[in-house]
Amino acid sequence: MATPRLFKLKSQVAAAPSGPVATEYAYARVWVDTGVFHLDTPFDYEVPAKFSEHVSTGVRVQVPFGNREVEGLVIERVELPQTTSQLKAITKVLSPHPVATAQSLQLIQAVASRWATNPWEIIKSAIPARVASVDKQHQEGPMFTREKVSSADISFIGFQPFVDPYRAVVDLIVAAKKNSSVLLVAPDERDISALSNLLAQQGTQPLRIDSSVTRSERYSAFLKLTSPGNHVIIGARNAIFAPIAQGSTIVVFKESSPDLYEIRNPGWNVRDIALMRNEIDKAKIFLCGYVPSLEVAALIEAKKIRYISSAIKIQVKAFSSADSSLLPGRIFTDIRTSLKNGPVLFVLPRKGYANGILCAHCKNTALCSCGAKLHLLNSGATPSCKICGEYVNDWKCNYCGRDKKYVVARGIDRAAEEISRAFPHFPIIFSFGDVIKDHVEPKPSIILSTPGAAPQVSGGYSAVVILEGLTYFNHGDLRANERANELFFETASMIKPGGVVLLSIEDSHPIVSSLIRWNPSSILKRELQQREEVNFPPSVVSAVITLPSAQSSALVSGINKAVSDERLTEKTRVLGPTKIDAALSKIVILSPLDSRAMFTSFLHELMRRRSIAKKVDSTLRIDPYSL
Repeated sequence: MATPRLFKLKSQVAAAPSGPVATEYAYARVWVDTGVFHLDTPFDYEVPAKFSEHVSTGVRVQVPFGNREVEGLVIERVELPQTTSQLKAITKVLSPHPVATAQSLQLIQAVASRWATNPWEIIKSAIPARVASVDKQHQEGPMFTREKVSSADISFIGFQPFVDPYRAVVDLIVAAKKNSSVLLVAPDERDISALSNLLAQQGTQPLRIDSSVTRSERYSAFLKLTSPGNHVIIGARNAIFAPIAQGSTIVVFKESSPDLYEIRNPGWNVRDIALMRNEIDKAKIFLCGYVPSLEVAALIEAKKIRYISSAIKIQVKAFSSADSSLLPGRIFTDIRTSLKNGPVLFVLPRKGYANGILCAHCKNTALCSCGAKLHLLNSGATPSCKICGEYVNDWKCNYCGRDKKYVVARGIDRAAEEISRAFPHFPIIFSFGDVIKDHVEPKPSIILSTPGAAPQVSGGYSAVVILEGLTYFNHGDLRANERANELFFETASMIKPGGVVLLSIEDSHPIVSSLIRWNPSSILKRELQQREEVNFPPSVVSAVITLPSAQSSALVSGINKAVSDERLTEKTRVLGPTKIDAALSKIVILSPLDSRAMFTSFLHELMRRRSIAKKVDSTLRIDPYSL
């Protein structure tokens, strides 16, 4: 018979006593990482005397919340709490080093209100994760203080042809850092590295805050920002929250780039936060790019942003293709002439070989048995399905039964075959996909690139050729024209003095005359007018709510009732619901710009109530990149 085991009492773990409370400013107001959307207000906690020296504005602390311990960020110390109920005490100071200043906390609150979200969602983007080893090594100095600085101006700098945009921005930074700190935000690692290297060559070692450096390096650079001195900070979109002294300079490189929009909710963007910092930090703002976004163009029209550009003309030729050939007949002479004087850049819209196949006889689209389109991976490949991956060995047209294929939607690999036959004896260099080249030699050669992957060449290209020009303007979303305009101007700027831009597009297209005069104002004004006529952004404030399809109709009814109850302006438009997939739908809401405060307040309360009802399967994005 087994010997019975002794009972073991379950131990009870009690919180360690916090000790006496601080004698002065005994309470701290704290933003708490609750993990719950609607619990987004600050909470008050007692400050134990043993922590009083370290608990200050911007310090990370650990606090009890419910039955668990969570992270918090101290907003301020106060004499009296906002509640008369028994308060809990701060249990730990996670780091003695402040990671936010009073004005950066003000910015976080403003961004949370602007995009109708919980402040902690912004803190996740604004403040890098703590690294304990860096905390121990960091030598804390006096934090910079707020100074009274007059409101600074906002400018858009349009990049010019024949000028390296990286060098233009670096020259701007070097001049600005003599008087203030400079924060530079760029879209991607390629831009950040190029700018960092140029700054280093000029004797300025920037503090990098982006994913290309280690967590320790990023956190160490962030801690250095709160000490006095003129710093140069460079990073990706999250760097826009970096704490800087009032009166500093902020430069946004390629401000219209979609990479400057936060992917995660709530979907804030760098441009609008930079404009907010002009108010909060009195920062001088330089937005840079080849063509301003429509939002910036509207502010330029309203005289709220200064447009800095130079009058210049470049040589542009447009060629239309009557028979849908890749290279229009009259373009060959200019390409041959240009190849004698240096490299020629060809920009094509797609990767791959053939992204679409038609029957050569009846032009019927080649489809897989599943209904999706077939494509070719290379010239000798068997047609395969884009969706299910099935190979169709003996393809025949479903309509006429013939088997001769006609390639449409050429990819860069197919284009290379045609270009190499047209211009033999010249080396061909690819730059696209996973193999993107930063620079090429300034000697006669053919460079094939997809949009955004064109390499630099010392002195510039003899010619730039943009093929299938209309393709760039024919994408389905509202931003297609903006992206196309930026691409055409950026690519055209890479020619050398005396070089030529060759476009495969009708010469009546507005982009042609805009490029010749190097002035996008006419196409921007036309686009703004069209948007205003149909009440689409940026003439209105917009929001997109994604939620389960079963809940979408009821939500639309609720929003329409809010309009009739005057909780939203009568000019509010609700579009949808529109199905995204089998489970989700989206609702688009548009409201006049002068009703933004009412609009965002309503949406914030709507998402709070959905959170209280535990409907956490929905997302809200205000002023998203695309509807």
